Amino acid sequence: MTTTPAAPADVRPFRVGVPDAELDDLLERLARTRWPDRETVADWSQGVRLDNARSLVASWQHEYDWRRFESALNAYPQFLTTIDGLDIHFLHVRSKNPGALPLLLTHGWPSTVADFLGLIGPLTDPVAFGGDVADSFDVVIPSLPGFGFSGKPTEPGWNASRIARAWAELMHRLGYARWAAHGGDWGAVVTTELGVLRPEGLLGIHLSTPYAFPDPIPETLTPEERHAVDGLAFYSGPLGGSNHVQGTKPETVGFALADSPAGQAAWIYEKFQSKTDNEGFAEDALSTDAILDTISLYWFTNSAASSARIYWENPTATMAGPKLTLPVAVTVFPRDIPRLPRTWVEDTYSNLIHFGEAERGGHFAALEQPEVLVAELRTGLRSLRA
Repeated sequence: MTTTPAAPADVRPFRVGVPDAELDDLLERLARTRWPDRETVADWSQGVRLDNARSLVASWQHEYDWRRFESALNAYPQFLTTIDGLDIHFLHVRSKNPGALPLLLTHGWPSTVADFLGLIGPLTDPVAFGGDVADSFDVVIPSLPGFGFSGKPTEPGWNASRIARAWAELMHRLGYARWAAHGGDWGAVVTTELGVLRPEGLLGIHLSTPYAFPDPIPETLTPEERHAVDGLAFYSGPLGGSNHVQGTKPETVGFALADSPAGQAAWIYEKFQSKTDNEGFAEDALSTDAILDTISLYWFTNSAASSARIYWENPTATMAGPKLTLPVAVTVFPRDIPRLPRTWVEDTYSNLIHFGEAERGGHFAALEQPEVLVAELRTGLRSLRA
């Protein structure tokens, strides 16, 4: 990874360049994988199944091309800037069209900036993708602290509120006086905190993960509300293993995964399998390359522990987010867990400017259904352009 030296407050260019020696080391480690015993059940209830893990690792070892992905990242302008003592990595792509609305896109875990690569073209140049020039965006896509090519905090305190303040400074530093923001998963937590902070220039936000559970949950529920409550129980229970460990022992996660690429692969693969709109396997919803792009980025940046700390830094975070008064657009996806009903969304966001219900897709909207998310961003944020 190379940068151009500059003063700390400056924005300086960045390009990804993983040394050949690290690629060779990865392949050697994959070849020496010591596999666990086979699961004793016929489903995924014990975690990643051995045969599926072997297949994914074999693809990583023998077929996957990191240089392809590296070139895809480097095809877009990337930068580093130091905010609050930490280097923040981000992609910044300006539209050639006048009047483009600046849009800040924030990923979650186990996602990266790679989630949004497929959105950049349609958002910045909508005409080339069958859209209207009036829906043009500039896009700013930062890597969360401790994720990807951003710096890794060396002291506690980088919670969602602090990240939101850093994002506001980033947009100010880039010279944007009016802008919008989108996020899913932890990106939605940070974007919601931006909604609480309401920094100067923020016009409104779009969420693909609305944090709108009522607190307390009412005793009488509609079928849609009951579905959401059941989904939350499933997410917090059988699907909550990685979240619980990362929220309590993130450094242990780092020890477990920093020396084992197969372990890192399984840790992320299970989350993609359990929260995408698939027919039983993550590969039904995502390409193997897309899965391995994300896993490889975590591996080469050795960010298992530093990314896991976002759970530890936000121990009181719940699905019952704060009530917001700024303009909020929401899109829900049918296979997200939990999937929130419109009633609770409307109650939480008093200035709801759009509520979209996608026909397909799960938790990782940008990766699973990029065309749908682009359309929802265009529609949901259109009123902010006035």
